[in-house]
Amino acid sequence: MSELSAVKALVFDVFGTVVDWRTSLISDFMWWSRQRGISADWTALVDGWRGMYMASMDEVRRHPERGYVMLDDLHRRSLEKLVEQFAIKGLTEADLDHLTKGWHRLNPWPDSVAGLTRLKSKFVISPLSNGNVALLTNMAKFAGLPWDLIMSAELFEHYKPDPETYLGAAKLLCLKPEEVMMVAAHNGDLAAAQKNGLKTAFVARPTEYGPLQKVDFEATGNWDIVAKDFGGIADRLGC
Repeated sequence: MSELSAVKALVFDVFGTVVDWRTSLISDFMWWSRQRGISADWTALVDGWRGMYMASMDEVRRHPERGYVMLDDLHRRSLEKLVEQFAIKGLTEADLDHLTKGWHRLNPWPDSVAGLTRLKSKFVISPLSNGNVALLTNMAKFAGLPWDLIMSAELFEHYKPDPETYLGAAKLLCLKPEEVMMVAAHNGDLAAAQKNGLKTAFVARPTEYGPLQKVDFEATGNWDIVAKDFGGIADRLGC
């Protein structure tokens, strides 16, 4: 515990760590499409959508001259390609907007709200997500996430795992990197945070990608905390 006594704030990856994006989106779209009378393989579309996530951010990195593009806009561009690829007919502009904002309506994992509430009693807690500010704010309202503030890649105009996101979060909180702990279900995110001086906590979400999950079943790095859920992190930090 001594090496963690300096920690004053916890920042969280959100998609997959705090919220169950895959199950949420598939359920949302299946219900919505029945009301609209639109037929599509929503499971395949959701998996394909997430599959385009990293590549869409890499495209922003490769072309800094074009300026930063927030995640809602990247999601919309990817969705339009997938609608064409899957030959989904009858979608209006309002439908495309509703589907894109599905990422604003994600349900938390069962332990998330209670665990965050415990951690909030002792620490400043915030997302540190590639989601844009409006997305994360709307999601917090929808899912009941008790953040103290919203920190997004949009504030730094850099997507994780760029150093500017992790160091920018510490700077906004007026803290040293070692006074901030990154919490994630993704070993790669934690590796980048650790490289930039943040403390790290891993919680496994082995069903994040459903049957397509290939990595992150367990901790693969020397993280400061490894726990089965947010309650376990709270236990380790004395909350």
